[in-house]
Amino acid sequence: MRILSVFGTRPEAIKMAPVIKALAAESGLQPITCVTGQHRQMLDQVLELFGIKPDHDLSVMTPNQTLNGLSGRVIEGLDAILADEKPDYVLTHGDTTTAMAASLAAFHRNIPVGHVEAGLRTYDLSKPWPEEFNRRTNVSCVFLLPRRRLPPTGRNRRMKRLPRSDGAPITRSG
Repeated sequence: MRILSVFGTRPEAIKMAPVIKALAAESGLQPITCVTGQHRQMLDQVLELFGIKPDHDLSVMTPNQTLNGLSGRVIEGLDAILADEKPDYVLTHGDTTTAMAASLAAFHRNIPVGHVEAGLRTYDLSKPWPEEFNRRTNVSCVFLLPRRRLPPTGRNRRMKRLPRSDGAPITRSG
């Protein structure tokens, strides 16, 4: 099974590094790593620390970029990678623009999404902004295709507010 992990910020890299290492240790799994470079300098430090060499680097940062520009570059860059790599799953993390755009790109290609830390939310689109919207978009993509939810704690796993009507498996990831 081919699993594409997509991340672009230092916090995403810190939390996804053990997941990527665990995927690499499992027979039958082929981890593929794509970074967007949303936080280039801080991201590179973490990649070096964990010894992760990305298979793909979108290098999406531009001076004075907008969220729409960033989202568009991530979706466009990932579209080619998704078409070429043909992953069985795409893993995203948290509430960043990278995670939201990666989930949407995978959804457009009908590729199931696993969203790590999918259970953290505020229910207020303005707090934090744009992170709460990003999180809701990620979770929507997870709900719409065959998927797996990956909340970080048992408390998040048990949250009654997590819709479960679709029968998606819920696996604690933390």
